[in-house]
Amino acid sequence: MHLHKYEKIWLIFGIMALIIFLSVVGVSAFHQGHTPSGGHKKIDPEKVSETAPFDQPGVHEKEDGTYEVVMVGKAFGYDPGKIQVPAGKEIMFTVTSSDVVHSFSIVGTNVNMMVVPGEINHKKHTFQEPGTYLVICNEYCGSGHHFMSTEIEVVEQ
Repeated sequence: MHLHKYEKIWLIFGIMALIIFLSVVGVSAFHQGHTPSGGHKKIDPEKVSETAPFDQPGVHEKEDGTYEVVMVGKAFGYDPGKIQVPAGKEIMFTVTSSDVVHSFSIVGTNVNMMVVPGEINHKKHTFQEPGTYLVICNEYCGSGHHFMSTEIEVVEQ
């Protein structure tokens, strides 16, 4: 089969572009730790308030000096309603929902999680600056969705 000179050039260009694209995606996915969703721990959404750690929502200091914030998204609010964490410390947010799909988005940060009933989601974040950070739900969860928010107060240690 005979290929014209320009066909060969475009064929080589297309194959090279594909190799570069797949290399960039591969480096992004594996080197930087981006993986598909999965591996979430599941709990019974009917028993969220009876299952640890959601039986004691709030801020908990760990032995290594980091903090864990345990929150439950529920119809038109988060439990606990308002929390206070220290600036400059790593915070692990652990969230789930007891009713419908919500989201947990802290405005001005890269914290943005889907809050699915019965699935436990985790996200680490360190607040560098003290202040008040708004947490909103970006998933329509019912007629009171626009009221679903809370605040995180970040204070100096």
